[in-house]
Amino acid sequence: MAEKEMRMAYVDTLMSLAEKNKDIVVLEADLMNCINTGVFKKTYPERFFNCGIAEANMVGIAAGLSAVGKIPFASGFGCFSSRRVYDQFFLSANYAKLNVKLTGTDPGVTAAFNGGTHMPFEELALMRVIPKLTMIEPSDPVSCAAFVRLMAEEYGCHYLRIPRKAAPDLYPENEVFKFGQAKVLKEGKDVCFIALGSLMVNQSLKACEELAKEGISAGVLDILTLKPIDKDAVLNQAGKVRAVITAENAQIMSGLGSAVAEIIAEEGCSAVNGGCKFARIGINDEFGEVGTQDYLVNRFGLDVGSLVKKAKKLLN
Repeated sequence: MAEKEMRMAYVDTLMSLAEKNKDIVVLEADLMNCINTGVFKKTYPERFFNCGIAEANMVGIAAGLSAVGKIPFASGFGCFSSRRVYDQFFLSANYAKLNVKLTGTDPGVTAAFNGGTHMPFEELALMRVIPKLTMIEPSDPVSCAAFVRLMAEEYGCHYLRIPRKAAPDLYPENEVFKFGQAKVLKEGKDVCFIALGSLMVNQSLKACEELAKEGISAGVLDILTLKPIDKDAVLNQAGKVRAVITAENAQIMSGLGSAVAEIIAEEGCSAVNGGCKFARIGINDEFGEVGTQDYLVNRFGLDVGSLVKKAKKLLN
């Protein structure tokens, strides 16, 4: 299975877009080497702005560039692209109805050795309450590139959440993506994992393999865009199985788990096969810490074993 760094999928797509659209500009907060946007700087130096370690100012500048017709893509570590810039992104970009594209890298436990201070578990909850904001967490390099192109085409504010490291391709190059449209990666009869992001989508696919060894049919719905969320896809899967489990590399409060629970609760039991069982996998009200990604995945219960255990418990 082919792999590509997600940061390269992001930057390569920006380079391709910039070649055809002179309004594409890139902003950084002194993380060019980490996110690899230095490549963009070398090719388009007049369209690249290193704002230094001043993320809130970066978002303010992005808003200003948008106001004069540019299409600004601003990036930083997820902790900085959410907590540190929240008021500026909320007011200067979203409230002002501008066209700012904000990217947060190293989501959740993928921050690894950067530790608890740099480990964004809460940004999904923060961003989800910003009115009209589109929120995307692609699951592979193909979907990442596709959504960056869609972000450039659609006017409005977007928040893109991606790890920097390599992820396996899950989709063919010609796959078509849309905001608010989830993808069924695997159909199941007993349980459906509704997953967000490359880490948890791949963990869910592995959990399906383990459950199959015990005669349990499990499926995976790749949600892709948390906002707008694909309500029809969620209800369709919930109506086919006995249990639904959300899987996210983030706080379970106010993130994917909450969004799916809201859909199921508001539709009533009749809409979901008489009331399928429901559970959430994610960070449970904790701060991050330093460690390898493998250690942190197990430490916070995002591992395949936890997914399998949760599925078996619900089905029993």
